[in-house]
Amino acid sequence: MNSEYLNKGRTGQKQRTREKILQAAKELQVKGIELNLENVAKRAGISRATIYRYYSNKDILSAEAVLDMRTRTPEQILSEFSQTDLETTLLGIQRYYNNLAIKNEKAFRKYLSVILNPENPISDRGARRIRTLSSAVEEANNSFSDRDQERLIYMATLMMGIEAFIVTRDVCQLDEEAAEEVLQWGLKTLLKGMRCKDSEAE
Repeated sequence: MNSEYLNKGRTGQKQRTREKILQAAKELQVKGIELNLENVAKRAGISRATIYRYYSNKDILSAEAVLDMRTRTPEQILSEFSQTDLETTLLGIQRYYNNLAIKNEKAFRKYLSVILNPENPISDRGARRIRTLSSAVEEANNSFSDRDQERLIYMATLMMGIEAFIVTRDVCQLDEEAAEEVLQWGLKTLLKGMRCKDSEAE
């Protein structure tokens, strides 16, 4: 796996533009200036056409900007795990995003209801979890193949955040503690299985 695939080329440029838009939206909200796509585009120094490619309406942008203000950057999250092994790091990342989902459950559910509204064109979503996990996996000393590292990142993403809590709480009817426990167990089991597969291949 390319060690900087999320920071290069078109994908990296799209992420940087999204971050620029979110930063502009947050600055307008803090200053109490009306949040509309035209104001945000001007503040971010991009065209109206560009901002409409990222956000179809101000409700989606506003909901994401509110959550973005409450979320640490991947670099801030990973700074706590610079001297730990891969499992400890991944479980720590999972714990952070799960706690974030618990503390901001209403805001996350509102955000999902806005972006999943069939009247809105489908909006690309941020990839903060994937960026955080990618950095952790790439920096770790592991012998997983590039393909397995990629799969690990995607599967770990499924086991953290608001979507995982909606499934464990709403569908499985687990309480908060049980939901956290089963998601942690899932990630540990995934890593154990990958290590067994890796050792059998040697």
